[in-house]
Amino acid sequence: MGNAIEIDNISKRYGKIKALDKVSFSVPEGMLYGLIGPDGAGKSTLYNILTTLQRPDSGKATVAGHDVIKGRKKIRTEVGYMPERFSLYPDLTVKENLEFFASLFGVQVSENYDMIAPVMTQLEKFPNRRASALSGGMKQKLALGCALIHRPKVLLLDEPTTGVDAISRSEFWTMLRSLKESGITILVSTSYMDEAALCEEVALIYNGKIVENGTPSELTAHLGENLYNASADQMYPLLEAVRELPGVLNSYTFGATLHLVTDATFDVASACDKLSASGLDNVKVYLAKGNIEDLFIRFCNIEDHE
Repeated sequence: MGNAIEIDNISKRYGKIKALDKVSFSVPEGMLYGLIGPDGAGKSTLYNILTTLQRPDSGKATVAGHDVIKGRKKIRTEVGYMPERFSLYPDLTVKENLEFFASLFGVQVSENYDMIAPVMTQLEKFPNRRASALSGGMKQKLALGCALIHRPKVLLLDEPTTGVDAISRSEFWTMLRSLKESGITILVSTSYMDEAALCEEVALIYNGKIVENGTPSELTAHLGENLYNASADQMYPLLEAVRELPGVLNSYTFGATLHLVTDATFDVASACDKLSASGLDNVKVYLAKGNIEDLFIRFCNIEDHE
């Protein structure tokens, strides 16, 4: 099994802004791979290059075995692309959008409907509704159906769940896992760190650079050391207080608690005593299990201080 996507030292500038800085990683065939990063990290620029909408300033990339410059015509027939913003025709109906995108690739909706059937289940109820009248979750499903109508080898999804409710997000990721099982290679970008854990492998991108890549478990394996949960009845005063504790390198809100990044000198018992003495009630400090969000925050802090 080879790689469906190969990215080798890709760089791209917009004037003085370096959108991508020697980005390199590969996506094996048949994998659900995540590109994780905040807004402005360079994700959409990389997608524009992979879909042949832009040329890189330097470096090379191949998609489905085709070079993004020399093989751009072949890439456009073998790749399905769903951009961040809803890109279908709002005045066309669900049925008309599907038929239009099928015609672009020289196929019939009927011959490939089995590919999109799991995606279109709910949309089948109103084929004549205009795309502009669909909910956010339904627009998302229609866009995915249009991206799949020609049976692509590679599916490129740029922040597909942005602005979508939690239930629709969950349903969307269930569909992605099903598509992955059918053999499609999927590269999905997201700024939602919880979605990273749903990918087989991820690459973390920040300020146009890949700061880390690997499986979610590999990337978070070492985070159990020197990472703690902290809570008290007064959470905002707690956030201010923990930053003054010896051995605390960083602290940030994490769900209903705080996460503390510490060095080896941090002492839990001493920290609890000091926090309680400052007037905080029901202070608790205990080891935390780190995830992709913790890892990303750690890397962002390192990058910002370099």
